[in-house]
Amino acid sequence: MTEPWLTGGHQDVDPVLRPILFSLEQAMQDLRHWTSGVSDSDLWARPQGLAPIGFQLRHIAGSVDRLYTYVLAEALSEKQMAFLREEMEPGAGLEELLMEIDSVFERVMQEVRTMDVSAISYHRGVGRKQLPTTVIGLLVHIAEHTQRHVGQAIVTARVVKSS
Repeated sequence: MTEPWLTGGHQDVDPVLRPILFSLEQAMQDLRHWTSGVSDSDLWARPQGLAPIGFQLRHIAGSVDRLYTYVLAEALSEKQMAFLREEMEPGAGLEELLMEIDSVFERVMQEVRTMDVSAISYHRGVGRKQLPTTVIGLLVHIAEHTQRHVGQAIVTARVVKSS
């Protein structure tokens, strides 16, 4: 399968913002591929002490949502904070978690597609301490942080499938 960044897609989006879209598309493509066949019980297994695949998926959805809230210069809601506290709690099934990621990714990608590229240098504060960054800093972090957790989900899925 061709990786999203090699498809020539998103020609209507500024080239500076395009890699963010490709990164999220690649993440979803990889997650669907590597978690295929993982049972709902294996989803929450902790082989060799690894964080469960279910946690990785929930964390991807939640962290992208939270980080994009900072892109919008907004504070996190109580609902977002509750989601954060519950990321490790088992129970959700694979398809439910993947749909949650799809929903967050689609919303963020739609907003990135229409973003004014001149806003990428705008200052943004992160967290209670309002640590300094920029819109582009947050967007790049969304992409790299997502890929980091996709990698962890892949490794755990491979370990679970092999045992």
